[in-house]
Parts: sequence; C-alpha cells; structure tokens
Amino acid sequence: MADLRLGLLLNAVSPAVGGVLVRGEKGTAKSTMVRALAGLLPSIAVAEGCRFACDPAAPDPQCPDAPHSGAGGGRPARLVELPVGVTEDRIVGSLDLEQALAQGVKAYEPGLLAQAHRGVLYIDEVNLLQDHVVDLLLDAAAMGRSYVEREGVSVRHAARFLLVGTMNPEEGELRPQLLDRFGLTVEIAATRDPAERAEVVRRRLAYDADPEGFAARYAAEERALAAHIEAARALLPEVELGDRALRQITAVCAAFEVDGLRADIVMARTAVALAAWAGRTAVTEEDVRKAAQLALPHRRRRNPFDAPGLDEEQLDRTLGEHAEPEEPTDPDPTDPTDPTDGPDGDGPGDGGPGGGGAPQADHGPDGAAAEQPPAEQPPADDRAPAPRLPAPSPARESAPVAAGDPYRTKLFKVPGTGHGAQGRRSPAQTEAGQTVRSRRPAGPLTRLHLSATLQAAAPHQLARGRTGRALVLHRDDFREQVRRGREANLVLFVVDASGSMAARQRMTAVKGAVLSLLMDAYQRRDKIGMITFRGSGAELALPPTSSVEVGAARLEKLPTGGRTPLAAGLLRAHEVLRLERVRDPRRRPLLVVVTDGRATGGRTALAEAGRAAGLLAAQGTAAVVLDCESGPVRLGLARTLAGQLGGTAVTLDELRAEGVAALVQAHRSPVSRKAA
Repeated sequence: MADLRLGLLLNAVSPAVGGVLVRGEKGTAKSTMVRALAGLLPSIAVAEGCRFACDPAAPDPQCPDAPHSGAGGGRPARLVELPVGVTEDRIVGSLDLEQALAQGVKAYEPGLLAQAHRGVLYIDEVNLLQDHVVDLLLDAAAMGRSYVEREGVSVRHAARFLLVGTMNPEEGELRPQLLDRFGLTVEIAATRDPAERAEVVRRRLAYDADPEGFAARYAAEERALAAHIEAARALLPEVELGDRALRQITAVCAAFEVDGLRADIVMARTAVALAAWAGRTAVTEEDVRKAAQLALPHRRRRNPFDAPGLDEEQLDRTLGEHAEPEEPTDPDPTDPTDPTDGPDGDGPGDGGPGGGGAPQADHGPDGAAAEQPPAEQPPADDRAPAPRLPAPSPARESAPVAAGDPYRTKLFKVPGTGHGAQGRRSPAQTEAGQTVRSRRPAGPLTRLHLSATLQAAAPHQLARGRTGRALVLHRDDFREQVRRGREANLVLFVVDASGSMAARQRMTAVKGAVLSLLMDAYQRRDKIGMITFRGSGAELALPPTSSVEVGAARLEKLPTGGRTPLAAGLLRAHEVLRLERVRDPRRRPLLVVVTDGRATGGRTALAEAGRAAGLLAAQGTAAVVLDCESGPVRLGLARTLAGQLGGTAVTLDELRAEGVAALVQAHRSPVSRKAA
C-alpha cells in the first residue's frame, strides 16, 4: 500500500503527473484509499454563482457562466465518482438542441467533468468502461478542458482534475494506448503477514463500532499530512531538474523501449514531485529510480497478453551507466606503500589469487569472519527415509504443449443487425458510426438529424405564420440520427482436448489458432468464454469475461487425452449461452467449436452431437467450426457438424487472413435461409 499512498500524494502535489491507475485484486481497499484522498486536499475558492468552480482570482475566460463577479467563497475539493454505466452526455454535459434551434438559447447542463474541476475524478472499475468513454476522460485530463459539440453548437469549459482509476486485472485489461494515458500505475495486493491482516481487521471493527471516534484518533495525522501537501505544492516551482537527472530519465525510457515520449515527460514530472515531497530543491538519482518504478511498468506491454512489469536489474544498470563518474583520488606521493602490495592487497604477500601467503578467512559485511558451513552430519536416525515417488498422472493424459505463434485471422461476424455494446465485430445500431436514417426521438434529443428535421418542418411554415427567414419549429419536427456501426460480441470457444487431438504438432497448431482468435477478440472488444471437453464430460474452463489474458493463460495450461464427449461440450455451450442471454440480452454470441468432428461411441455418439448442435441452431446461434482434421484420409465430420449448427467450417489454413481460400464473412441464420 506504500506505493499507492505515494502515487496518490504525488498527484495531489502535482496534478500534471497525469493521474494514477491502481491495479489490484478484489478486497484490497483500493476505493477506500482513493476516497480518503479528497479530505487531504486544500480547500478551493470558487466564484459566486459559477457552476464550473472557476477561481475568482483567475476565472476561465471561456466559462459558460462568465463574466464572473470578483466575489467568491471557499469549499472543500470534490471527489466525483464515475459510475460504470455512465453515458457521454453525463460526462461532458448535455446541450438542449431543441431550445438552441427553436429559440437560439444555449441551454447547457454541466456534466461530471465540470463537477470534478479542481478536485478528484475517481473511476472505479475503469477497465469495464467503453473505450470511447475512457478516451474522452483521458483527453479532458490531458488538455485540461472539456468540449461539447452538437450540430454546430459549441460549449467549452476548464476541466483540470486529479484522475484516479482502479481496476481488477482479472476482469480484463485496459488497452495499451489507454494505459499509456495514465501517468502512474500501482500494483497492490493484500498482505500475507498475519499480524498486519489482524491489524486491518481490528481497525475496521473499531471504525464500525464508533466511526466518529475512530476518525478523531487520526485527525491530527491527517491535518499534518494535508499541511505537508500544501508545503510541497508551494516548493514545487523551485525544484530544479538537472541535466544529469534528465539524462538518466531519457536513458531509462530508451533502455526499456517505451513508445513515444510521454513516459519521459511523466517521469520528469514525477521526479520533480518526489523531490518537492521530500522537501528538496534538486532531483536525485533515487527520485529518478522511484519515478521509473511508478511511471514505466504499464508502458512495457508489447502485446495484449503481456503483464505490466519492470526489470529492476536493468533499471539499476541503466542508472549506473548514466550516473556522473566519481572524481578519482590521486595517491599520496609521500606514501611508500604500494596499494597493490601488503596484507590488504592482491600482491604476492597476500592470500589472494596468485599469492603465496596463508589463505584468508572470508569476511561478512560487518568485517567479522564469516562462519563456515559445518560438515555434513549423518542423520540421527540411521534409517534413511524412503524416497517419495511422484504421484501417478491420470491415465492417457498428455502434458500441456506450447501454443504456436499467433497470426491475424479472418473476420467472423454474427448475422443481422444488433444493438449491443460498441465494438469492432458485427453490424449494429450504435452511438457512433455511419448515419443510415432518421427517426423521432423517444427521449431528449441528443443526435440531431438536421436535414430530416428541416424536411419535416418545411411543409408547415405557412400554416405556422412564418414571416422572416427563421424557421418555425415545433417539437414534432425534430428528428434524430440512427447510426450503424459495429458491436462487441460474446465469443464462446468449445475446444476438443481429447486424445484424438493430443498429437504434439497438431495441438501446437490448434492452440496457436485459438490464441490467434483470442487476440482477434481482444482487438474487437469482445467478451470470451472457453469450454473444454475430454474424458467423461465438459468443463467451463473460463466463464464469460473481458479478460482475454486469463483465456490465454488457461489455454496454455490445457492438458489433452482421454475420450471425446463431443455432445457434452455442445450441451454445455447451450447451457452457458442460455444463462448469458438472461444476464446480457443485448450481447449476441458467436460460437467457435475447435474439433476434428470425432466422437467416442460411434454413430450413436455422433447422432447425440447432431441433436445438441440442433439445439444451438434453433437458438439462432452463429457458429464457426474450426476443422482440425489432418492427414491424407479425412472423414469430413467437422464440416457435417458445421452444417448441423447452421454455421461455417474453416480449416486451420483457411483461418489465416492472408490465406488464399475464400471464407464466408457473414453467416446467415436459419430464419434468413427459410425467408430466402
């Protein structure tokens, strides 16, 4: 927790650091720590009547509530929390387009960015927000200003805040381009020390019993911490970043091959804030080291399955290479003793290498002779313990094999037009995308379709008594845009891990194909799930999640061997998809079955698999069968299964995007086939 505390305090001292992203497992008091920060921030002066918290001493000239009177009052800095399901209008504010067009009035309702100005904006579970929402927040944090543009009507205001995000990596990672926009990142985990855990529980119970008394016991410490923040803020402009420290910063960023120059700038600002926090006016090497540990780990990811991290040895080596060399000490010419001779040197009179003296005892760090390990003693009991035999492995199970290198795959889509979360896979009606038609708004007008509105109002102008150039608009005239973009889907993998797939080269290719599809799902913002079947049944190896990293880890450890219960795998997929339709009805599924089509039990087992496939087809589930059959003699069972699912069969060679074989991109549902 020390790094989390330091990261929050550094941003309080210098908001230009760029915020902090807190990554950690559930139940580690991430949210509690962040909410406690607001009480430490200094109070702010606010212009009277300003909804955007302008400083009366230096008001924002572009503030929608300008001009301001010189008067103003003080209030504590705000902590504004951003809910997971927040909309764009709630973040940046909403503009009443009906009043703007019909009456010429800019009726603007400030959003959460305006409320967070000069305070703290806290995003819990930031990795679960839509990417365009996260990008909007990070843009505002970087520029210090929020913009609202709606059909030629523009509003802008200052939005400078301390940005803090928390996330649990088990629920999915932020994408590298979004991670890079956070200044610092901190990894936290619950302590494994029983004494510390007991103290946490003790304090929590004490707080529950008497919240006010508990807070009073720490009030003096909190006042001292708040005063420390104010003092560090005052000292910040006086801190000097010397050339040596700047060279070390740029050398470290170059050595770790981080993209762009944002890391260099963030490290420089962090090192300056560290010096101010320590009460110094010059940046030291230790400041640079700590700045690297906070600013670089999340910028080291090279592909979606890399975990953030930093090589401490490489960091120390780079800092040492670019440190100022120490001045050499000239030997005293009056001293007749050769420093290479004598009992303290490596000359012929010592016991060092090449010397003829008596061997010297090894010395510990404190100069005392190090204790030599005692000679090996026979056990007290002369009956030697019996060697422990390894536990027998399950019958016919092969050890996991490594996956092949991932590659770019063909695009698979779900048929029809959906209404799910914005993504990059299947066609859908979304908030962003190409405008395809207009409609009457069901609620507040947010996306005006100007030409359709004018066409609806034009026939009624004479009846409404229009006399000038301005149109007379009524509420029924307004039309909004219907946009078509792409949605994210649930990609459910059903992977055959039976003995028929256990050939090492074959399983390597299959795992490489699934890993490639996982990376494709990551890039298209999909949720994923994984079912494996082998032996006597099927297992939900990975419940539907946004974390493709977890999926890749489960795939890597996947063992193979045993019978092939194909029907059990398909029935488990049917059950999982049924539950997911209840939990998230707008997210359409795409089923990917990875198999050679064989099933243990002959024709009876194949008939059962066919009936299970029919259940999935009856639900209209889009399906792709990845045909893993190899060899000169092929039975074509995977293609038969694809026909029963109403989907497409694709070989491993056809899966590659650069392959020559043609691949159907959109899969027509059974309903559309009957209509045709």
